[in-house]
Amino acid sequence: MTSTQSSLDDSPGLRPDDGARADRRWGVVALVTALLGFYGAATLVYERLQLFLDAGHRTSCDINSWLSCGTVMRTPQAEAFGFPNPFIGIVAYAVVLAIAFAVLAGARFAAWYWWCVQIGVTLGWAFILWLWWQTTFEINALCLYCMLVWIMQTVLFVHTTARNLGAGVIPSRPAVARAAGSWAWFVSAALLVLIFGTVFIRFAGVIFPA
Repeated sequence: MTSTQSSLDDSPGLRPDDGARADRRWGVVALVTALLGFYGAATLVYERLQLFLDAGHRTSCDINSWLSCGTVMRTPQAEAFGFPNPFIGIVAYAVVLAIAFAVLAGARFAAWYWWCVQIGVTLGWAFILWLWWQTTFEINALCLYCMLVWIMQTVLFVHTTARNLGAGVIPSRPAVARAAGSWAWFVSAALLVLIFGTVFIRFAGVIFPA
């Protein structure tokens, strides 16, 4: 028995068969969210290149003054590290896709590997929260493809955390470990309601002009 399988067997919340099913569920969620996140990031890279070639280019999601990818792309926040942010998404989601395919093919990884996945996904979600704050309260404009990435990263973060709680990678009480998977979709929905509820309140004046 490998050390990885042993860690699943000894996990406080899951039996070995449950652990394998939890990994497959995570693999499906990771595959879907990474594919859609990659699509959003790749589309933003394409639109950013068009803006580079033509400063007057109208992006495919320039709908009005407050729902405009072009407006967001032209801000310093869109290049937080000196290059367009979507490049990070393309690389990161490609990595997640590779891990998801490996898990769905039956691969089992050691706890330290899942910690690396957890750290990467958590940092990605923290960056998404920063971008959400910047676009909502500083830039005062929204980007449809950015919001697609917000949704996918939030779901990926919650389900990765739930998987690692259930497998015992993240230490927790047995009851928490057992319940983590069952609550993952509810927690994802609650976080998205909070994020987009704030956006809705912030832009209510332009969505529903007096």
